[in-house]
Amino acid sequence: MANLNHQHLYYFYVTAKEGSIVKASAVLHLTPQTISGQISTLEDYFGFTLFDRVGKRLLLNPQGELAYSFARDIFRLGSELLHTMKNQHQGKQQVFSVGVTDVLPKVLAFDLFRSCFRENKLRLICKEGDLDALMAELALNRIDIILSDRPLPHGSHIKAYNHLIGESGLTFFAAKDKAKALAAEFPQSLHQQPFLISGDKSAQKLNLLAWFDEIAISPKINAEFEDSALMKLFGQAGYGAFCTPSSIEQHVCEHYGVEIIGRTRKITERLYLISPERKLKHPAVIPLFEHAKTLLEHE
Repeated sequence: MANLNHQHLYYFYVTAKEGSIVKASAVLHLTPQTISGQISTLEDYFGFTLFDRVGKRLLLNPQGELAYSFARDIFRLGSELLHTMKNQHQGKQQVFSVGVTDVLPKVLAFDLFRSCFRENKLRLICKEGDLDALMAELALNRIDIILSDRPLPHGSHIKAYNHLIGESGLTFFAAKDKAKALAAEFPQSLHQQPFLISGDKSAQKLNLLAWFDEIAISPKINAEFEDSALMKLFGQAGYGAFCTPSSIEQHVCEHYGVEIIGRTRKITERLYLISPERKLKHPAVIPLFEHAKTLLEHE
């Protein structure tokens, strides 16, 4: 089989993006006949049509939607490659792409990644999502590492490695007008009291519920949050007590106006770097890993 002609694919991509051959011809500075012929050649290569022609409009059919999704990724990566190589050639910024699981506190990610800016030639690209989505990005080499509260799942088909940074206990908070009463006999004071908890994507949730069972208390779960910042805002407004890793407790008190009602080391939240390397080698990852360990050690 002959190799895919990327020029034909590009003409198809631009046409699909612009919505018509006439608009694509203006962007590409080519005649509509030329573009139409190139798309026909591509369709012959694939063995099926990519557009449904409705009057003068071109609408992507299911095969066209699939081809467009691949083309979009191909040309986006091509643009990133050109930009990166140009920067390398000019001695400019090195691109460092990281993924952060969406359940991690943003201030923790900030404290870790701001160390990247100590090196002026580094450009940070930070992506957020759930672990499955980020693992797919890692497998396609679109990101260099993942920062996660849970390790790569056992039996995963993606070739990557877990690097444990450290672990932190949990600190519990409440609005100022409720904190004194809840602190008096913590953690039993949480029994049947409103509580805000992380969502199912967080490793913290199951550990926390198991601990509640162990100490025979049943807080009233008022809400679950995938966004930890939103949970803190509801806690600040008095809708329930909540907890975060102890490593960020000072930030939580200062920025959300809540008070500490207790701490525990019976539950710990672990922090991992997931990388495609068994041994960390990326020049930006090594100092990041050491900085992260220092932050958790000084909890």
